[in-house]
Amino acid sequence: MKKYDYLIVGSGLFGAVFAYEMSRKGRKCLVIEKRNHIAGNIYSENIEGINVHCYGAHIFHTSNKHIWDYIQQFAEFNRYTNSPVARYKNELYNMPFNMNTFSKMWGITTPEEAKNIIEGQRKEISGIPQNLEEQAISLVGRDIYEKLVKGYTEKQWGKSARELPPFIIKRLPVRFVYDNNYFNDKYQGIPIGGYTQIIEKMLEGVEVKLNTDYFVERKQWDSIADKILFTGMIDQFYDYCYGELEYRSLRFETEIKEIENYQGNAVVNYTEYEVPYTRIIEHKHFEFMCQEGEKIPHSIITKEFPVGWNKGDEPYYPINDDKNTKIYEKYKELSSNENNVIFGGRLGMYKYFDMHNVIEAALQCVNEEIEKGV
Repeated sequence: MKKYDYLIVGSGLFGAVFAYEMSRKGRKCLVIEKRNHIAGNIYSENIEGINVHCYGAHIFHTSNKHIWDYIQQFAEFNRYTNSPVARYKNELYNMPFNMNTFSKMWGITTPEEAKNIIEGQRKEISGIPQNLEEQAISLVGRDIYEKLVKGYTEKQWGKSARELPPFIIKRLPVRFVYDNNYFNDKYQGIPIGGYTQIIEKMLEGVEVKLNTDYFVERKQWDSIADKILFTGMIDQFYDYCYGELEYRSLRFETEIKEIENYQGNAVVNYTEYEVPYTRIIEHKHFEFMCQEGEKIPHSIITKEFPVGWNKGDEPYYPINDDKNTKIYEKYKELSSNENNVIFGGRLGMYKYFDMHNVIEAALQCVNEEIEKGV
C-alpha cells in the first residue's frame, strides 16, 4: 500500500479543486508546489491594505450557474465588471469595441454611422486574410486595427502582425451599443479579500509541501502515491522527447504610488508599440477602494510586460499554432497510455483556460476518476 492515493503536482486552481473533491470523497492527497506559496497564478497578497493580483489581473466570469455557485462557497464575490480602457498615445478609448469607442474615434453618434465606416474599411482586404494584420482589418477596419490592435498584439507575441498567423484573431467583438462590459458572461466578479483564500479553503486538511520541485526527486515522489495529477508542463514531464513546446511569458513590475487614485480604472491597456508594457493594473479598483468606505491614501500598480519564454522561465500562455499543436498531439498520445498519471491545467493540457474553464475541467476529471471506481 502506498502512502497516498494521489500526488498532486501544483497547487493552482486545477490541482486545488481536484484535491478538495477527492479529499471529500475519502482519498488521501499530497500536494507539492515548487513556488513558496499556494494558488498558482491566481495568488493574491494583501500589501499595505490592498489585495494585489500578483500574476496579473484575474476577473472571474462565467455563464455556467453551477460553476458560479461552486466558487461562491469559498468566498463572497463583489459586483466588479471588467471595463478596461485602452490608451493610444494621449487618446483614451473604451473596451471592448463599442459605441463609446466609435464615438470617440470618429465623432459619430449612431450605430448605423459606425457600421458604415467599419464596413467601408473592411473592404481594404479582399480574399482570404494571409496574416494577423489582414485578418484584423477584415474584421474591424484600418482605424481600430492601427490604434487598438496592432501595437498591443505585436507586444504580446513579440512579432510583427504581418508575421503572425491569422487564426490568432479568429474574431474581434464589435458591439453597436454603448456598453463597456468586456465579458458577455452572465456572472462576473472578484472575491472580496482576494483569491488566495479560495485555495486555502480548498486545501484545508490536505497535506501541502511548498518549495518542492517534483523533478528534483522524481523517483521518490512517484513511489509514494497510487496516482499522480500533474499540472506542470507536459513536455517537461516527458523530458522534451518530442521537442519543446513554446510559451509566452510575462514580467511584472509592481510599485506603491503615494497617490489615492493613480489611473481611475483597474485595467488600462497601452496599445502603442513604443510603450514596452501592455497594461497597467491598479489593484484597489478591483474592490472599489476609491469609492466605498475608508479610503487608503496610497495605491499599488503593476505593469505587465510580455516576454519571450526560455527554459526555466515561468510559462503563462501556450502558443497554440500549427507547429506546437502537432508536437502537443504527440505528447497527448503518449499520455493516453498512462495508467497512473493524469494531466491537467493550462500547462498539462497545453491549452489556454480561463478560471471557470479550469474548474469545469477539474470537476470533469474528478468525475472520470470516480466513474473508474478509483
